[in-house]
Amino acid sequence: MTTFADLGVDQDIIDALSAKGIIDAFPIQEQTIPLGLPGQDIIGQAKTGTGKTFGFGIPVVQRLGVAPAHGVKALIVVPTRELAVQVYEDMDMLTSNRSTSVVAIYGGKAYEGQIDQLKAGAQIVVGTPGRLIDLNNQRLLDLSNATEVVLDEADKMLDLGFLPDIEKIFSKLPTARHTQLFSATMPGPIVALARRFMSNPIHIRANDPDEGLTQANIRHLVYRAHSLDKDEVIARILQADGRGKTVIFTRTKRAAQKLVDELNDRGFNAGAVHGDMSQEARERSMAGFKAGKKDVLIATDVAARGIDVDDVTHVINHTIPDDEKAYLHRAGRTGRAGKTGIAVTFVDWDDLHKWALINRALEFGQPEPVETYSSSPHLFTDLDIPAGTKGRIATAPKTQAVRVQPEKASDAAAEAAAAAPGRSRRRRRGSGGSGDRVGSTFAEGAPATVSPDGSHPAADSAARPADGRGTHDGGGKEHHDGKPAPRRRRRRRGGAAPAGGAAVGA
Repeated sequence: MTTFADLGVDQDIIDALSAKGIIDAFPIQEQTIPLGLPGQDIIGQAKTGTGKTFGFGIPVVQRLGVAPAHGVKALIVVPTRELAVQVYEDMDMLTSNRSTSVVAIYGGKAYEGQIDQLKAGAQIVVGTPGRLIDLNNQRLLDLSNATEVVLDEADKMLDLGFLPDIEKIFSKLPTARHTQLFSATMPGPIVALARRFMSNPIHIRANDPDEGLTQANIRHLVYRAHSLDKDEVIARILQADGRGKTVIFTRTKRAAQKLVDELNDRGFNAGAVHGDMSQEARERSMAGFKAGKKDVLIATDVAARGIDVDDVTHVINHTIPDDEKAYLHRAGRTGRAGKTGIAVTFVDWDDLHKWALINRALEFGQPEPVETYSSSPHLFTDLDIPAGTKGRIATAPKTQAVRVQPEKASDAAAEAAAAAPGRSRRRRRGSGGSGDRVGSTFAEGAPATVSPDGSHPAADSAARPADGRGTHDGGGKEHHDGKPAPRRRRRRRGGAAPAGGAAVGA
């Protein structure tokens, strides 16, 4: 194996790498670092997981010197926020023994902190196109002295429609510069971009997660599964012997959130990364996964850019990816840095045609996925799942509503009413008698005492004068002589009152 010292890397950078247990260089680093250090423009064809960040990052840091002047001297452009965070962390580690400062510039976070770091003199900027252009338009980001430029995952930027933004950014850079471009594939627009903005670049192609040893390190399992049984199958896979960190891919943001809720309810420690989450929440979830606080991460394809974790043992495709490129990107999250991994893909009945195309393109030789259920014996043997494993490892505590027996409901209501002083209470109709009145209320604050015969003496005494003569009519009025007011009668048609009765309003 080639060491970084063999490649001419400065000792302080070697020490920073050694502190993280990184001693030997990967193939892409062996090829790019000797060319990048003297300032050769490079086109590197490699995917995430091959070590390309150090391949372009070490030359950038070393060429800036131990103590570069304040102001932006290097620009690294990436397509997604997650990848910006990942590259920022790697560059920050490479400069840990230098005075060089690195800042990440991307959307979804407040401007203030990023602007403060720029004003403080950060020399290396890692950012996404939109926020870079925004800050440059506001004259808060000066790119006129950025002589070290890296364009990472250029083909992904093409897919996301960032190519016009990239051209705008290059127009802000100095003409004399050292440029490195990295892309997994080289479609026509990327080739044209390289010809336009690079000076005699050398094209380097390195092994990536789709090829050679790394591909051989991944075991691919494909199952035809029922959509209603997938969660149960996944829950059993997560209990397989030797299962470490696991990434589960879903097609939609809604499916990702639904699955993380389901797995957490089953007792697993799962987090999510998808577009409906705030940037802060996505970063917290990713940091928890990297630190091992969560060992399951559910992600959508775009949000998964930047999942650069070496100890992922399993990748599960909850839904089949759209094509072979997306499949390889997903599967490439495992089997990294020479380690082994397992990629499990569920194929719905309606998606068999998609799998046929992927199978043919990647030459897997599995045209017919095996029909699989959570109880299928081959599922347990394929993935080393202990016999008898069920789809739940813990029961999440649930709050249960207290149900009141029907015969006790009235008592409970009475107790609740008694517990609320000052609240008006309505009397219920008794078993008969002229003394029971519907619609009358207790006096304010009167105790809700009920005598054995069902009457309310306290309330009655509060509602009547001391001599006991004061009774209420239906309208709540008392006659002037203390006698009950005459009973009101309805007005008949024509306005005539019945004989012997008092007219309404009399």
